[in-house]
Amino acid sequence: MQLIPEKSIASAPSESASETFTLDVSGMKCAGCVRTVENTLKSEAGVKNAIVNLVTEVAVVECAPGIDSAVLAEKLTQAGFPSQSRQSDTAAPDGLTPAERQQQETRQQTRRALIAISLVVLSATGHLHQFGWLSIPGLSNIWFHWGLATLALLFPGRSILVDGWRGLRRNAPNMNTLVGLGTVTAYTASLIALLFPRLGWECFFDEPVMLVGFILLGRSLEQGARSRATAALQSLFDLQPTIARLIPADSPTLAPNAAAEIPASQVKVGEWLQVLPGEKIPVDGEVIAGQTTVNESMLTGEAVPVLKQSGELVAAGTLNLSGAIVIRATRTGKDTTLAQIINLVETAQTRKAPIQGVADTVAGYFTYGVMTIATLTFSFWYFIGSRVWAEQIQQLGHHAIGASHALMHSGGMAGMGELPTSPLLLSLKLAIAVLVIACPCALGLATPTAILVGSGIGAERGLLIRGGDVLEKVHQLKTIVFDKTGTLTMGQPLVTDCLPVTADSSADISADNLLQLAATVESGTQHPLAIAIQQQAQQQELPLLQADQFQTEPGLGVAATIDQNRVIVGNAQWLDRAGVAIPQAAQTQAETLTAAGKSLVYVAVNRDLIGLIAAQDALRPDAKATVDRLKSMGLRVMLLTGDQQTAAQAAAKQLGLSEQAVLANVRPDEKAKTIAQLQQQGTVGMVGDGINDAPALAQADVGIALYSGTDVAMESAGIVLMRDRLSDVVESIRLSRATFNKIQQNLFWAFIYNLLGIPIAAGLLLPSLGIALSPATAGAFMAFSSVSVVTNSLLLRSRFR
Repeated sequence: MQLIPEKSIASAPSESASETFTLDVSGMKCAGCVRTVENTLKSEAGVKNAIVNLVTEVAVVECAPGIDSAVLAEKLTQAGFPSQSRQSDTAAPDGLTPAERQQQETRQQTRRALIAISLVVLSATGHLHQFGWLSIPGLSNIWFHWGLATLALLFPGRSILVDGWRGLRRNAPNMNTLVGLGTVTAYTASLIALLFPRLGWECFFDEPVMLVGFILLGRSLEQGARSRATAALQSLFDLQPTIARLIPADSPTLAPNAAAEIPASQVKVGEWLQVLPGEKIPVDGEVIAGQTTVNESMLTGEAVPVLKQSGELVAAGTLNLSGAIVIRATRTGKDTTLAQIINLVETAQTRKAPIQGVADTVAGYFTYGVMTIATLTFSFWYFIGSRVWAEQIQQLGHHAIGASHALMHSGGMAGMGELPTSPLLLSLKLAIAVLVIACPCALGLATPTAILVGSGIGAERGLLIRGGDVLEKVHQLKTIVFDKTGTLTMGQPLVTDCLPVTADSSADISADNLLQLAATVESGTQHPLAIAIQQQAQQQELPLLQADQFQTEPGLGVAATIDQNRVIVGNAQWLDRAGVAIPQAAQTQAETLTAAGKSLVYVAVNRDLIGLIAAQDALRPDAKATVDRLKSMGLRVMLLTGDQQTAAQAAAKQLGLSEQAVLANVRPDEKAKTIAQLQQQGTVGMVGDGINDAPALAQADVGIALYSGTDVAMESAGIVLMRDRLSDVVESIRLSRATFNKIQQNLFWAFIYNLLGIPIAAGLLLPSLGIALSPATAGAFMAFSSVSVVTNSLLLRSRFR
């Protein structure tokens, strides 16, 4: 497989009047934070759109030319989200290498987890004596629990309180605001009970301790899961070479001591580089000297090494296996294939699925709604509930679940698992539980984590999916339309027949003369049939004739003047337009050839038909299996081609497609209209590779382009198949469907969790069952919800091993 034609696989360019840049944003904790960052950016003059990713902590901003990214970063920093403009797609904003950053994150996760476990263990151990299990002097004392709660809020919980207060102050409350309100309220009420025992209130210092512990533990587990979700993208970053061996231009020496080592980022186009066995190829280039095998699996997913010799192209990041080579740099820095793949994957992970809009809308009002519900919960239970169900609460209090331990002042003893007898404390605990069980974080993680994992799996397998919007459209696909030439077929037709036709007004012409005339006229075009005719003429050593006044009509044919005669080469429509009649005998020959699945070219001189040239393009080996698998997935498969109906039907027959599934004689400028007509019946995907497919790829709901195709085709597509393998159409659809299913599952559980959890925390089950969630237990459930969403996304990998 030829890996790298000279083309770009970057995302389709935005409008000329727009610029796009990336900001690294920290301090985001939930979907509410994402909403705040997006709104902050969009409110700035000149900003057209902003998309923020909670997991990767980046903001992609589209704005008018001339907007300073540093100014926008400063605005976000002032709003409480420390940010900076990313100077390059591969540079780390903190100056650390990927390995160093990974080690730092691992240390932070470990430290956070140890602190969280210590808080939970110390708080719980202080109550073990109430079960008759263990009594440790000092740990059951109320003053110990006060000290532990104070230390927990001042140190590990300080960042939660500070960030929550900042969010509240800037009118953008977030998850930390809810947790902070809950912990501070629990601590304050317990402190008042401790300092003023005559009030008869219970102390529950264990609640803020447990809350901080569970929140930190949940975030540690969540961060670990996030790291695993970003592993695929990180592995792409790790592929980037750092060192290149520079040698003098025009001196293709393979001697190791003849090269000077320089940073790969400093290589310039045109420079000559030496690559030794076992080294990564530093830039995209052309082999000048030497021969080797190259492992390209990191880019294409193909495990079999590829032979590379003089004149062939190699890609940055691929591994030189067997021999020393000299390459000439053709693309460097951000222009290399690897850099563009990384950019495409990063962009894909930022683009949201439309379904995420529901979660974004909810996130914008979520924290306000939760604080309102908490206030109503307190008011209801304090003024109404504690009086209406006072007897039931007293009788069923011992059934209360959770980690709430009401420390009593008498002898430092604690009533374990009992509902508070004070209406004020009961109302307060339920209100706190509402605050901490609500989880905007799960809503914010639902979509990006699934897209992150799905796009990472795709990158590893050579399936580049441009974003969540593409995933959602793939999930809705009803019809898949294939271009024929170069997509379903090998794209390399060979001339099989060259049949002269004797006309009354012309002398007999030989097959060689017929082929020579056709090759001369076709020399001005790159259509697959034209290339086949030219190659056949070269093989027969037939020189091209002098010609001028070339005329090309896409989808019809070409014409040129040779020796003052107008030579016309093309299909029957082209001849009819030129006023050339096709004799009955020629029509019979043409029908026989097209019935055999061959593509036909007519050749005429002036107004007389002089011959027929037939060529046949073999189907790709995996074409039939691909079509069968797509049909088994419930998709309607169709064939779209500019070939004649009989040739298209012959190919369709080999593929197991019905006559109704064939759209033949469709000119390039009509393909997009044909796709638009099919879209009236449902969502349509288009698979193609050529320039003439670009309008149809853009028109289709989902465009799928083979990497061997042209720049414009791939820029118009939503999915690019790097391995240039037709069966990957099936794999890309499978992966897209599975990823979107994960998005739906994550959003479902995130919404259900909050819809069920908040009412239960508010005391819905207390009157009838005596069940009430303590604040600490509510906090544990909240932490679990975020971890479960990320973990569910990671389960995608088990399906694609």
